[in-house]
Formats: sequence, C-alpha cells, structure tokens
Amino acid sequence: MSLSVKRSYLITGGTGSFGKQFLSALMKRPNVERVVVFSRDEQKHFALQNEWGNEPRLQFFPGDVRDLERLERAMAGVDVVIHAAAMKHVPIAEFHPTECIQTNIGGAQNVISAAFKMGVKSVMALSTDKAAKPINLYGATKLASDKLFVAANASSGEKGPKFGVVRYGNVVGSMGSVVPFFNRLIGQGATRLPITDANMTRFWITLRQGVDFVFRNLDRMQGGEIFVPKIPSVRIVDLARAMAPTLPQEIVGIRPGEKLHEVMCPREDGHLTVEFEDHYVIQPTITFPDRKIDYTLNRLGERGWRAKPDFEYRSDLNDHFLNSEEILEYNKIAALDPRAELPASTPAILRAKSA
Repeated sequence: MSLSVKRSYLITGGTGSFGKQFLSALMKRPNVERVVVFSRDEQKHFALQNEWGNEPRLQFFPGDVRDLERLERAMAGVDVVIHAAAMKHVPIAEFHPTECIQTNIGGAQNVISAAFKMGVKSVMALSTDKAAKPINLYGATKLASDKLFVAANASSGEKGPKFGVVRYGNVVGSMGSVVPFFNRLIGQGATRLPITDANMTRFWITLRQGVDFVFRNLDRMQGGEIFVPKIPSVRIVDLARAMAPTLPQEIVGIRPGEKLHEVMCPREDGHLTVEFEDHYVIQPTITFPDRKIDYTLNRLGERGWRAKPDFEYRSDLNDHFLNSEEILEYNKIAALDPRAELPASTPAILRAKSA
C-alpha cells in the first residue's frame, strides 16, 4: 500500500498479543489516519488506553465479533480490517464447542458482512497451522473461517473488498505459548520441565515477524490467497534444553486435540500451492466468476512457481531447525516491549522488513 495514501484501520482482537504488536507498528507509519481497536475485554482496553495516553489517531471500541451491528458501527470509515479475534485455547474449545463455533465461524461471517456493508477495501484474517488437516475443534473452526474469507471474494467484484488469509504457526512468547510457560516454571524453581512428546516439533515465529508478514501481504494480496511464511522449526526438547540446560525433562503426554507436528501447507493442497522466495501461497479451490487471477505473480511484482503436486510444508520436515543459540535469540526478541527498537545485534532473520 502506498505510504502517501491515508488509511484507517480496524483490528479485531486488538488488545491481544498480535493486536498490540500490530498497533505499535501501525502508529509508526505516516499514512495511518485512524486505528480502531476492537475487543470484548474492557480491562485490556483500559490498560492499553493508559499505555497510549491521548493519542488522537486511536479509537478504543469495546465489542464482540459475534455482534454484527456493533462491528458495522466500528467499521464506519475504515479502509483495512485485520481480523485477529478468535477463541484459541484448544482444550477449552474441546469442552465448550459452541462458544468456539460462534466466535470463530459466526464472528468471521460477521466481519465479512460488515466489511461489505461499510465499504471496507481490504480484509486480512489471521489463521493458524491448526486449520491445516484439523484434528481439534479450534482448527476445524479456523478452517471454516478461512474458507469463508476466501469465498467472500466471489461476491466482491472489482470494486468490493478483497479478502485474504495469513497462516502461521507457534508465536514465540504469545499468551498461552510454551516459552512463557517454561519461564514461569523455571522462575518458580521447578525441578523438571514437562514435555508432551520427545519427538514434538513446532514452527517458530516472533510477533514482529508475524506483523511484518501481514503488512507485506496486504500489499501482495489480489484476493483469495492463504499466505504462509517460510520460517524455521524447533524441537521442543531442544527448546527446553536451551532454556534450562541443567533441568531434566519429564514426558507428560499430548494434550486433548494437540498435534505432534505442525502442518501449514497440507499435501492435499500441494497442487494449489505456489512457492515464492520467502513464503507460500495456497490459491483458492474455487474460481471467481468475474475475474481470472494469476497467483504466481502478486501485486508487488514478485514471481512464484508451482509447488510439486505432493508438496507438504510440515514442521518436522523443515530445512531449518533452530539451534540453542538461535532459540535464545528468538526468546529475547519476543520478550521485548512491542514499541521497543530492535538491538543493533539482532540477526537479519529476526529483523522486520516492513516499509
């Protein structure tokens, strides 16, 4: 997006880990006219508002994505919507499926409907690796959400909103992730660290990298893409060893609905996957009646190539696994305040690239 054109943004789930990081990045950009922070947690609204003080470009808007009318009011005058609101806790979703369905599927449809009605230009929805070959309810609802956002492009026409999806794996240091959990146990003097499975692997990305990836894909998006970053993997046993070299590890078993490895581009979508230098694009399974899109060439002029028909992007089959030093560097960057500048010593792989 041109930095000379003023735009207004709305972030659903704007008081969460991603929302706060995205907000911090937005406020550094000269073309941002207004940012609406949309979230149902009024306590987090209060805390975030105190952090930013009387910033005139910010509007804090308490509301729930289940409430279509409230979403429509919040989107008035908005150009770009970042949809980060979701019910994400896997075991809780397994026990309370209707809550997860209403938020993740019903909420997604409300975001789409409000975007059409209020004349929004672009919508980027955050997904998860769990939406690829889902084995838990959270993943199944996010797969349905992804399908809704992709299919919405069939109704947008040339002048309507463009909808895209960003999918990535474990976010280092985010709420509910393993790094703060391990840190808490270590700080409390634990005598061992619990490991779900000795073979478990995860994709690894920082919030800053995730935010940058969303920005770049807003510029790349033609409508209907699922964007997947090329990122490293981590073995959970290596993570525990890097964080606490002297502590023994205890195998405790996989939790309800948990996967041994993460998948972001399933083999069943191999024939739909386009590979670029630093990311993949899963193109829609459907075609849009009013236009034919070449997904091997994006709006930034980047050219990709078709993946092999049986291609699969999986955390245990990755080309790059982090070593102990790299793991600790990722953890250190993840722990920084969202508004802090990265240290000069930060490796290039961890540096933001957004313009």
